[in-house]
Amino acid sequence: MIGPMPVPSRTAAAALLLSLEPPSWHLRHARAVAEIAGWLAARCAARGVAADRVLVEAAALLHDVDKAIPTSDPAAALPHGEGSAAWLTARGMAELAPPVAAHPVTRLLDAEADAWLASASTEELLVAYADKRAGQRLESLDARFAGWRRRYPDGWSADDDARARTRADVLEATVCARAGVAPPAVRRLRWTGRALRAARRVAMERAA
Repeated sequence: MIGPMPVPSRTAAAALLLSLEPPSWHLRHARAVAEIAGWLAARCAARGVAADRVLVEAAALLHDVDKAIPTSDPAAALPHGEGSAAWLTARGMAELAPPVAAHPVTRLLDAEADAWLASASTEELLVAYADKRAGQRLESLDARFAGWRRRYPDGWSADDDARARTRADVLEATVCARAGVAPPAVRRLRWTGRALRAARRVAMERAA
């Protein structure tokens, strides 16, 4: 049993994700988001922009846990993002809740979305933006939105799509300005493979 950990380390976050036995598509997406977010956090730190890199990486890796938890868990009944935040909070990781809860693209349609974009913490913005740049791999906002339209053709109206994309552009401009990079220059910080291997090794040692 994994005990409380306000902000888990890379290996601890990887172990928590693996404990849910996520499908391969979930793991690929979580890794992509976590590595993009980690890269952006490192760029921010290099420019003197305050950002908790440990929190950003853990929140990004665990942002979609509500898609992997059992349906019997109360958190599974909550809206996406809120479910992940509630599940993590219940396990002593409330510090991860704000960036995790704020990441879904549908949050860009909320009435308070513009206010959130103007006042959100750098950690929240980094996780939300990394999710907008990662399907199964790093991709552009154009590609990500096109993917959502293909998968959810009846998900929202054309007006909603336009509003979400406009706010995603604001999110991109804000994050890239803080990181000091142009959107095409965004990359992945390759850390999740080592963390997952370490987590699996620890699990095997405990089981021996």
